[in-house]
Amino acid sequence: MFPLIYFLWFCILVLGLHSYFRYNYGGRLIHKIKGPKTMFLFGNIFDIFITPVQMFYYQIEWRKSFGNLWKLNGFSFRAVYLYKPEDIEIVLSSTRYLDKSYPYTFLYPWLHEGLLTSAGEKWQHRRKMLTPAFHFLILKRFFATFCDHAQKLVNTVQKEVNKDESDLFPLISKATLGVICETAMGTTTGDDGDSLANKYFKPLHTLAWTMLYRVARIWYYSDAIFQFSGVAKIQKDALNTLEKFTTHIIQDRREYRKNNNISTECIDDVEDDVYGKKPKLAMLDLLLDEEKKGNIDEKGITEEVDTFMFEGHDTTATALCFMIMRLANEPDIQDKIAAEMKSIFGDSQRALTIEDLSKMKYLECCIKESLRMYPSVPFISRYIKEDVQIGDHTVPYNTMVNFNVFDIHRNPNIFPDPEKFIPERFLPENCISRHPYAYIPFSAGPRNCIGQKFALMELKTMMSSLLRRFKLEPVTKPEDLTFTTDVVLRTTHPIYVRFRNRISAL
Repeated sequence: MFPLIYFLWFCILVLGLHSYFRYNYGGRLIHKIKGPKTMFLFGNIFDIFITPVQMFYYQIEWRKSFGNLWKLNGFSFRAVYLYKPEDIEIVLSSTRYLDKSYPYTFLYPWLHEGLLTSAGEKWQHRRKMLTPAFHFLILKRFFATFCDHAQKLVNTVQKEVNKDESDLFPLISKATLGVICETAMGTTTGDDGDSLANKYFKPLHTLAWTMLYRVARIWYYSDAIFQFSGVAKIQKDALNTLEKFTTHIIQDRREYRKNNNISTECIDDVEDDVYGKKPKLAMLDLLLDEEKKGNIDEKGITEEVDTFMFEGHDTTATALCFMIMRLANEPDIQDKIAAEMKSIFGDSQRALTIEDLSKMKYLECCIKESLRMYPSVPFISRYIKEDVQIGDHTVPYNTMVNFNVFDIHRNPNIFPDPEKFIPERFLPENCISRHPYAYIPFSAGPRNCIGQKFALMELKTMMSSLLRRFKLEPVTKPEDLTFTTDVVLRTTHPIYVRFRNRISAL
């Protein structure tokens, strides 16, 4: 008798929970939006309990099946995906929808409430405080550093010339980490490749893995449950390693400022700094000066240093790797870039100047096309705290609104032949009629990437330096790539190219 009563109570509880999640205000509205078939009570929970590779491609297939607006939901968790530029603009352009939730909350143990993960007044305060660090006058000061590290990369690649294949990411990521350490943090890595991998790259990738592990397991969305898992211990070890790396950077800069009387109070005489004739300022200097004014504390400085380090090197390294691979498979386009370089530099091997960058119109189109096909950040999300009208549907409050940038950039109605590499798409005359939210490699709206000008300047400097010196030959082909869900765009296998000297005398 008693087991039957317990069973009946259990059934009543399950029915009650299902009825609540299905028929409450948010449940009724989300049910009107198309999406994969839901399971009683659990919704789509088991649809995301899949591998990272499956998760990457299933999202694209679901969009093809269910249209420009589709959803996933389970229990109290709701997510909708937007595809049309007009719908994307409604959310990304508004200051009412600046909050973030999952999966960004899984980065809190590392980035805490830095610029990437914070919200509300704190985000607005930090954004306003950090924006001057990316002013063009400040960016011009970094040009000499870009050139120094581009030359180091060229020297490193020269050692690869006689090889049949070269693994791109280890080569490129060390260079981009060096750039962000020196420009943003005012220090050098001072490490060989193996040491740097152990101190930064390996724990960084471990953290990304723990984040994705949680995304596919809804019971680990709760920190209280996750902290008892074996994965939490792995995460803690990675965090300890990264914390030591960050602390070392901040301490180094404090000591350097003390010994050299560095301050951001004066930013005049920029032209001298363009070519490295004055002591170099770093973005960290801005934070340390703001600390003196009481506008940020040591914890806040650490949050932003970690954010700069992560966003400033990994995304740029990813962009460079995919662009190098693609150009290796596009010899005609590579030749056009070489012709543009010749029109700027002639037959000389003179150093690059900041004025040269503005003349690289075709290279800039190639960079933009590469970011269209291979956006470094393939996924963006916002958490709405009020209802928002998208077409005929009302998306209820407390819903994640997701943007699959990789898929959005392959919309054939906006980018015909989306799998073809066509830089001319980004000639000025071809961009006039394109919706501004159809192309969002740096996000868009008030919460767009604060460092996009920094990134484009670095990409131009690195790519022009490489292509003046080397021809790129294909090893990995575009059709060989298998993408996997991650914080940045990644593949399941390394990306290889073959480097050959462009100048026969070398």
